[in-house]
Parts: sequence; structure tokens; C-alpha cells
Amino acid sequence: MIVQGRKLTHKDIEYISSLITCNPSFSRSRISRDICKAWGWITPYGQLKDMACRSMLSKLEKAGYITLPPSRNPNTNAQRMKKEIRLPHDTTPVTGSLKKYSPIKIETIRDAVCVKLFRMYLKCYHYLGLSTIVGENIKYMIYDRNNIPLACLLFGAAAWKTASRDTFIGWPPGIQKSNLQYIANNSRYLIFPWVKVPHLASHILGSVARRISGDWQLKYHHPVHLLETFVRKDKYRGTCYRAANWICVGETKGRGKKGFRKQVTLPIKSVWLYPLVKNFKDLLCSSSGEEILTK
Repeated sequence: MIVQGRKLTHKDIEYISSLITCNPSFSRSRISRDICKAWGWITPYGQLKDMACRSMLSKLEKAGYITLPPSRNPNTNAQRMKKEIRLPHDTTPVTGSLKKYSPIKIETIRDAVCVKLFRMYLKCYHYLGLSTIVGENIKYMIYDRNNIPLACLLFGAAAWKTASRDTFIGWPPGIQKSNLQYIANNSRYLIFPWVKVPHLASHILGSVARRISGDWQLKYHHPVHLLETFVRKDKYRGTCYRAANWICVGETKGRGKKGFRKQVTLPIKSVWLYPLVKNFKDLLCSSSGEEILTK
């Protein structure tokens, strides 16, 4: 099976189980780091993919394949959520034309206080909430010209496999895994419920698209060439993405990352893509996603 982008065999499961059994004093983070080192599971810049590995271990435990040692900080997440939800924030209605609030300001979120506020907004007002963020990601907060918060967006790692997206790109054999880093997934998009400004959502998408590759380059030392998102069909129509010239290329099959046995476990979603450069297919299908760009 494939978990967190890795193909796992019976020997891999046995290795993880043996590591846990033979080292009862190891914490979950120590187990994760040792697995990353043993498997060479690192980023292109030499960092251990510790969070991805811990997510994999959690999924394996939930599926009944392994038993992890008890968490040493079981209440940390719950305590953090309670503190974040108490953060004060203004919910005064924001209404009127887009021109009234322009120019819109877009800021990447790095400051610890702003990150807490960002997480609080998503946990309180986004229907999916927000769990642990794994892998490369950029958080955006959107403000009006008077610095009033209007919206927030989260872009992260691309989905491992999506049939309609992969067909649209036309990956050659062996290229997809190495070039997924050049696709960013818009996993959360929230216009705050008290903000009712026509055309704001598509305007924000267009503005973010013009800068995200540069922001990604600055943070992770490589660009992104394509954006993707998944829109739940029974709840939304993807109107703002269509208005911002995103392309609907198909639907998901409902398996998601946890579909170990190919059963339908998630709602069907439409798949939307937005190319950031004209030759995005050439870049994504080359042996190096940046090779053509630098020539």
C-alpha cells in the first residue's frame, strides 16, 4: 500500500514494529526520526521528513498495522486549541464594493502570534477545520487597505495521485514523484463569514497566483508551476475558482490518502488547476522541474 507517498511492504511494517518493540523507551518523535534516517526519507535540502513520517505512523496505527508508544504530551494539542479559540478578533460586518476596500493587501504568515490567529480562524470558521500541517506550505492572510482582516488561505503539498490532474499534465514514467514539489495545493480558503464583498474571492485568488511562486522560491528555494484545489461537489460549485480562470479537469474518486483498500471514504470533489507559467507541462514533465526555466 501507499501511505504518505511511500510504497510500504510487509518488511517495512515489520521493521517499524521491530523498532518500536526493541526500543520501549523511544518516543514517537525518536521513532519517526530513526525511520527517516534508515529510509533516507529527506527533503531535497537534507532535512528529515519527520512530520510526514509521523503522519504515516499515525495512519498505520489507526489502520491496525502497528501500536505506537503512548504520546508523552497527550493534551498539548487540546490545550493549544483552547488558547487559540480564545484569541480576540473583530467580527464587525464588512460589506460594499471591492473598490471600497482596495487595494487588498496579501501577507505571508510567519510571526507566531499571526500563525495562532490564522489557525484560530480556520478552526472556528472553516468547515474542515485545521489539523497538523505537514510538509512545505505557505499561509496567507488577506487585509483591506485599512488592515482589516478579510480572508486567509493555506497552500501546501500536492496530492500524491489524482487521475484527472495527472492525465492533464501527462507525466512521463518516473517523473511524477520528483516533480510533485512544483505543484501547490490550496487546501484551505476562507472568506470570513462577516465579510460580504462581491468579487473579492476571485480577486484574491488572482492576486495570490501572481506572487505565490516567488514566495515559494524565497521560502523553499524552488518555484511552483501549477496550483491545484479540490472543491466538494455537494457543498460548493467552485464559482470563485472559475471566475479566477482556474480549470476544472475532472473529479476525485473519493478514496483520499486513507483509502488503503480502495474503498470510497470521502465525498467526491471536483479538481481545479491553475497554471502559473505557459510551459508548465514542459517543466513538470522534465527530469528537473526547474531545468527548462533556467535555460
